[in-house]
Amino acid sequence: MSPSSSRTAHILMLGLLHTLRRQQGLPTEVELEVPPDGEPAAEAARRLELPVERIEAVIVNHRTRDLSHPIRPGDRVAFVPQGTPGPHRYTLGIYSAGKGSKGRP
Repeated sequence: MSPSSSRTAHILMLGLLHTLRRQQGLPTEVELEVPPDGEPAAEAARRLELPVERIEAVIVNHRTRDLSHPIRPGDRVAFVPQGTPGPHRYTLGIYSAGKGSKGRP
């Protein structure tokens, strides 16, 4: 995939979200145009027709965030579904993101 343009974020769907996109014949890795000042990850997920209620966390530029975190042009993003196994929740920082952390690893 080519590098992000100055107006897009690179988005990757993981786990169940990846499977759902493939079943719909949609790409699981996309360049999404986002406003210069960003938009909440939840809004980007809606525009990608992802089931927001099944997203537990978003990883933005290697930091785990919650769905209110803004996605900005140039960001590298992964949407993480609910149901990530226990040990991985801590490794990825999902547990912290769900508790209102600002993305501490």
